[in-house]
Amino acid sequence: MQYNTPFIETLTAAYPHEARELFLAVGKRLEEEPEHGARFEKHLNAYMNEETEDLGDALTGMDVLAELMELSPYTVHFMLIMKCAELLKARYDAAGIEESVFWKGCDDLRCKLLECIECKGVPGTFVAGWNDGFLKMRRFAYGRFQYEVNEFNYFFDFLCSCGRRMVKGDTYINFHIPSSGIPLTDEVRLASYKEAYEHYKHMFPDGRVVFGCNSWLLYPRHREFLPKESNILRFLNDFEIVCWEQKHHFGDAWRVFGRYSDLAPEELPRDTKLRRAYADWLQAGNPSGSGFGFFVFDGEKIVR
Repeated sequence: MQYNTPFIETLTAAYPHEARELFLAVGKRLEEEPEHGARFEKHLNAYMNEETEDLGDALTGMDVLAELMELSPYTVHFMLIMKCAELLKARYDAAGIEESVFWKGCDDLRCKLLECIECKGVPGTFVAGWNDGFLKMRRFAYGRFQYEVNEFNYFFDFLCSCGRRMVKGDTYINFHIPSSGIPLTDEVRLASYKEAYEHYKHMFPDGRVVFGCNSWLLYPRHREFLPKESNILRFLNDFEIVCWEQKHHFGDAWRVFGRYSDLAPEELPRDTKLRRAYADWLQAGNPSGSGFGFFVFDGEKIVR
């Protein structure tokens, strides 16, 4: 198998130089060290082609390979995901899905790479299992966000302000917010909702798509301490909150503070408005949290 293909070179073109050079060097080793290359290819095929392994099994195989090659497992995990994405490209083409949607999905790899460099100090990914939805064509990127079909599974009904009642088993379109660095402005959010609407409206007979999201960004108490002009608050205001929880351990701290997330609140960096607001909030003894919410979209606007 050839590893440093034109696809890989294109995919990694915008990566940090050191990361790109590392991935190309590892690819060269896999080509020149047949035993290691065969082990890599075995798990790649078992996951993507034969479907005899799930992604967790394949990543366990990559852990063994990383040890044999004296590499970080995060790096080898990333190599696997890149080669999976290369095979996925042909499946997108065969399905007639716009090429821009494929490459937008691939940009999540770059986001995860930068997170790994920031938090772990090594090029790769520490959340490789997350890519299963992308690689199995269940999750698609439309504009700023990534979307997938989901089912409302709570034990209670939820009545949206527009009159749409969500009951157990109802379909909604779940979405995720990659750490691309693109601000969550009104224009960016609306453009993504409109693009996703076109791809999912056929699933909703009344032409109104129900979107849902579960995220630390939807913590309602953000309104108490984030700057009033924060795009996070504008994003939060798109939703009607179904439920939320508070946590005394901020498990998503790495999303705000990166490599500094384990520091005591008084030691956290305060070099951005978001970091300053969060550090002050936590230092005052307040909890973090997350929320789950819905909104109904008619193709042009959120319906209330």
